[in-house]
Amino acid sequence: MFRRINYKSVSPELYETMLGFSRYLGKSSLEQSLIDLIEIRASQINGCAWCLDMHTKDAIASGESSQRIFLLNAWQESPQFTNREKMALKWTEAVTLISEGNLSDELFKEVSKEFNETELVELTGAIISINSWNRANIAFQMIPGEYVSKRKKDKGNGKN
Repeated sequence: MFRRINYKSVSPELYETMLGFSRYLGKSSLEQSLIDLIEIRASQINGCAWCLDMHTKDAIASGESSQRIFLLNAWQESPQFTNREKMALKWTEAVTLISEGNLSDELFKEVSKEFNETELVELTGAIISINSWNRANIAFQMIPGEYVSKRKKDKGNGKN
């Protein structure tokens, strides 16, 4: 495998625009631990090794447990996740797999019980953002492994 294009250097303005969107979402009303989970889950669905490497390292650096990361692919069967997290993951899967037609009114109502309108818009924005990063990183074959997290451990952020 080789990197096809270093899109960061070829189109720095596009890269900075995408990064700005991600930074905005990092300042949203959503918990960073929740954003971490949806970034990992969408990246699992899309098969983006670069993003899986990055977001698992960031989540662990922020205090997320390895066990919850290991169980994320089977979150429906795990008691390790709160109902709010499960609704976020359910919404993440439906938005990520939008062509499968799973964004029903029933799902929207179910997710809306855990998230107010602002949170739901921000949650959807976070899902859109990670899906964009996944597609760019897969298309240009970004090679995982070199990312080093700059986060500092936040003892109250992760769940054990």
